[in-house]
Amino acid sequence: MKDDKVKSILFAGVGGQGILRASDILCEVMMEAGYDVKKSEVHGMAQRGGGVTSHLRFGDRVYSPLIPTGQADYLVSFHVEEGAKYEFMLKPEGRKIGPDMAGVELEGLGRSLNIYLLGALSEALAIEPENWRKALEQCIKPRFLEVNLKAFERGRNCPWMEKLTQ
Repeated sequence: MKDDKVKSILFAGVGGQGILRASDILCEVMMEAGYDVKKSEVHGMAQRGGGVTSHLRFGDRVYSPLIPTGQADYLVSFHVEEGAKYEFMLKPEGRKIGPDMAGVELEGLGRSLNIYLLGALSEALAIEPENWRKALEQCIKPRFLEVNLKAFERGRNCPWMEKLTQ
């Protein structure tokens, strides 16, 4: 898939949830797929459990990393309250991905929630699976790779994905 239209994804959560790592991985995936990518982060009080956001935009040519209000194609919410706080950023047809989605089984994910949510997002973005695997291998320490690859696959196969791709 090579779409020249700019797509916008907002990641939102609290410090320590792997939001910045997830946005870094998505940047790698999109650059590998041939897109121009821009990213901006806000993580001021993250060490004290404060809010963290990452704006990521990709397309044929992207001029700004910041997503205009009401223009996010996807909101990837790592925390229920932070996700609710940023719903105003979604387009009317935009989609929210998060742990509060009906039917999501989070048991056993531990610190891999960020990779699970990337797996869910990956189904909606139609990027070749090998691009995802390559980015995961580059961005995750080898000793944590296997558990994160499993979390990624769980996310790709989560029960509510059909709602995202409609």
